Order: sequence, then C-alpha cells, then structure tokens
Amino acid sequence: MSSEVILLVGGMGTRLRSVVADVPKPLAPIGARPFLAYQLDAFAAAGMQRVILATGYRAEQIHSAIGVRWAGMDVVYSHEDEPLGTGGAIRRAAGLATGNGVHLANGDTFLRYSPASLESAVRERGARMGIALAHVPDVGRYGAVEVHDGRVRAFYEKGGHGEGLINAGSYFITAEGLSKLPTESSYSFEERVLLPWTMEGQVAAFAETSDFVDIGIPEDYARASQFLTPCP
Repeated sequence: MSSEVILLVGGMGTRLRSVVADVPKPLAPIGARPFLAYQLDAFAAAGMQRVILATGYRAEQIHSAIGVRWAGMDVVYSHEDEPLGTGGAIRRAAGLATGNGVHLANGDTFLRYSPASLESAVRERGARMGIALAHVPDVGRYGAVEVHDGRVRAFYEKGGHGEGLINAGSYFITAEGLSKLPTESSYSFEERVLLPWTMEGQVAAFAETSDFVDIGIPEDYARASQFLTPCP
C-alpha cells in the first residue's frame, strides 16, 4: 500500500479572508492549532510516512509552521511560483512521489476515512483513481456525485438540493494514473482528469467516511472545531 500523500495547500483562500487575513487558509487556526495540523495528524495516524505539500500563496509561512518532519512523517515541498491550476500543482508534486501510486487531498477540507481502504477499492476495481465521498444533508453548495457499481458515473453542478454524496476532495491515484496525467504545466485537474476518467469508468467510489468539513467559507470554518480534535 502507498504511504505517501500530496496535500494541496497553495490556494489563496480569498473567501476566508474576512475572518482569517494574516495566514494562508491551511494555517487558519482551529482552537490553538492550524487546520493543516489536524490533517497531518490524521494521515500520520493512518500510516502515511511521507507527505508532499504543494505550496503557493504564503509558502514560507507553511514551511515555517510545519517543517520537514511531522508526527513521524517526512515532509517535502513542491512549490509553484505562479498559479498552475489544480492539475499543474498535482503533476508537479507527483514528480516527487516515490511509491506505486499516491494519495491526494485538498488543504482546506478534512475527512475521516481510511486511505488504505480507499486504495484497496481502487485496485480491486482496476481503476486509475478513486475518490472518497462524503454524505451530506444538502448537496446544493457542492454538487452531487452519482455512483453505480462502485464507480463514479457522473458529477452534477451546484444548485441541486437534498441529501446525497459529494466529492470530499480526497483521492488515490495509481502509478498508471500518474503516468497518464496531462503534460501541460498548468491545467484544471477537475476538467482534464476527473471528468474524462469518470466517463471512461476509471474512477472508483469510496463512501466509508465521516466528519467532512470544508473551511473554504466563514460559516463552515466557524463550525470546524466540532469535528476536529487532536489525534491521541
């Protein structure tokens, strides 16, 4: 099983600046600790041994706060001097990965799940990639995900309503999948990879998750503390 994870922590977090103005979004404080600390603790507890932080905006603050070792994991940095889009950031960071596939997560979402179980679901279905999904009471803000026979079949735009599954921003990509990423330096992962691979039946679905929280807007940032407590 892969023991490496890429965390996308380079976003500018413009929607959160009204409440967190002096640090990048992944360092937004939850209690006395930065949000990113809870993510790192969870991945360390899940057996990850190496984390690749894909940095951009205020990268030096993240490096200073996290360093090169965290909870037994080696921490390395993949920095972009100018925005590369989600796809470009992932491709650059993936160049530092050393194993047979890599886990991936957004730096502004938290989700309790087993990375090993997500990886197993991907490999059992012979897919290039898998997504950890979250069940929410209202899909309106996020857009719903349609699942059939253990694979993601479709994504629906924001604006729907009612309970359902959403993309929780955590993935596993196989070595084959990494080799098939577009070669451009800057592109959208969602448009160039996620949607086409879904149409090809190459995206496994994994919904054994809980405690999803997205700190991208002030309202959800304010409720994050009820989900996040330090790992023992």
